[in-house]
Amino acid sequence: MEQRNLGPSGLLVSAVGLGCNNFGGRIDLEASRAVVHKALDLGITLLDTADVYGDKGGSETALGEILGARRKDIVLATKFGMPMDAGRGLTGASRRYIVTAVEASLRRLKTDWIDLYQLHQPDPRTPIEETLRALDDLVRQGKVRYVGCSNMPAWQVADALWTSRHRNLASFVSCQDEYSLVVRTHESHLTPAMQHYELGLLPYFPLACGLLTGKYKRGEALPPGTRMAAAARWADKYLTEPNFLLVERLTAFAESRGHSLLELVFSWLASQPVVASVIAGATKPEQVEQNVRAAGWALTAEEIAEIDSLSAT
Repeated sequence: MEQRNLGPSGLLVSAVGLGCNNFGGRIDLEASRAVVHKALDLGITLLDTADVYGDKGGSETALGEILGARRKDIVLATKFGMPMDAGRGLTGASRRYIVTAVEASLRRLKTDWIDLYQLHQPDPRTPIEETLRALDDLVRQGKVRYVGCSNMPAWQVADALWTSRHRNLASFVSCQDEYSLVVRTHESHLTPAMQHYELGLLPYFPLACGLLTGKYKRGEALPPGTRMAAAARWADKYLTEPNFLLVERLTAFAESRGHSLLELVFSWLASQPVVASVIAGATKPEQVEQNVRAAGWALTAEEIAEIDSLSAT
């Protein structure tokens, strides 16, 4: 498995990461254990979760039970900032909340440190300097090694980095945002900012909730048990006529070269200069194997240009 630097840091992450959002929710502990062990055996070193995953704490708790002695072999990333309660204040990016949230995550994960601690979403009520000073304290205390952000617009990322540099505080080394051959909206604003500041991108939803696996067909019923069958908002977002046409074009492109759509999706993302690791969830060990194999297609510059042309039409 290829290892890449995460942005401007010395932290190395595997080119394919494991998203742990299904743990503690969609799949039970033993199924989660099988997925994690397969990922580690295949060379995946980045495991990404969040305090809200798995019905608020379930994913972190499952990882704490599963990792054991193998904790030292991985890069463990988690997030804070989304609501963990029903309006009692367990949310946001204030110093008061951060020092509580990190201790709760450390306890659930059964670890003394978090390799990458990420602000899950912007907090409009808290000045970014307050957030960064709290995170800087955690880095100095050794509870957190590196910090990152997620779902922040380019101007807020730039503002945060300016604040860190001028106040001598720990800086974000990565952004985690939705990015796929279906969703490329941030290429006009966030990507240039990330390139300027040399940040690493951790794309989530690389398969557009399964659309880019080919499992959803135009005019057919949604497969039972899938994410889109369970949540209408995802189906409304992704299952559109333009997206179905795009999938057909991309599938034809991949198959004409002896590859699958899944291989195209992972290899295209891995070829993007800002991408450090492609985060993909899995509910079965076989899916982890498929994801790892899929990233092995070394796309040429000409192929990348053709894919961009297909995505733009």
